Amino acid sequence: MNWHLHFLGVGAAHAVELGSSAVVLERDGEPLLLIDCGPDTLDRYMAAYGAPPRAVFITHTHMDHVAGLERLFFKLWFDERLRGTTKFFVHAALLPWLQMRVADYPGALAEGGVNYWEAFRLLPCTRGFWLDGLWFDVVATRHHVPGTSYGIALAGCFAYTGDTRPIPEILGQYAGGQELIAHDCSLMGNPSHTGIDDIEREYDQSLRSRLLLYHYGSAADGAALAARGYRIAETDGRVALPEPGAPRPDAG
Repeated sequence: MNWHLHFLGVGAAHAVELGSSAVVLERDGEPLLLIDCGPDTLDRYMAAYGAPPRAVFITHTHMDHVAGLERLFFKLWFDERLRGTTKFFVHAALLPWLQMRVADYPGALAEGGVNYWEAFRLLPCTRGFWLDGLWFDVVATRHHVPGTSYGIALAGCFAYTGDTRPIPEILGQYAGGQELIAHDCSLMGNPSHTGIDDIEREYDQSLRSRLLLYHYGSAADGAALAARGYRIAETDGRVALPEPGAPRPDAG
């Protein structure tokens, strides 16, 4: 089988020209899992695949990562073939925040008679989840308040941090082999995001060699990161992945 990450967007919240950071895990050219759904993500996904996602994972609830979910609700609800079929994975700790952000407006439809989550197959998780026989680890990251952001990893294949400060211990545990590591990074870090100086200070060479940087602040920032010898993700770019390994022994 062939495995790829397809980056629908790679930009920080203000870098709209780069697209909202979101990625699709592909297996043999077919989409398996969408990670995050910002304001422009659904349009980009539909243009690439011609149908809404069959599975979604949300890393955290900032609007540049979830603002497309209202449109996805409408896309699913008004097609009876799709209604309730999209698996929606989210860490249980995020549910209250996500409910307030996208699902609790008085009346999902002006006509009433439907609850937001009826359009989806909601699957809360904590340690991880199963999808098509694969176990995905869900891991805490460092973005604003603890317990409000989570990355995802598929053993032997990839890890995707979502927005985060450096997490070397987490990546050492869940992506300590051959996995590609897609990591939040820009030229300058701040209390909620990783900068390239953080990468060089906190990650050893074995991790740095497998990094693919995204969520940068501009095309110029991306070029500057690449000039320093780092691999960067590009909007609408596909990156080949190693074959996933066996599920973790303690999975599920």
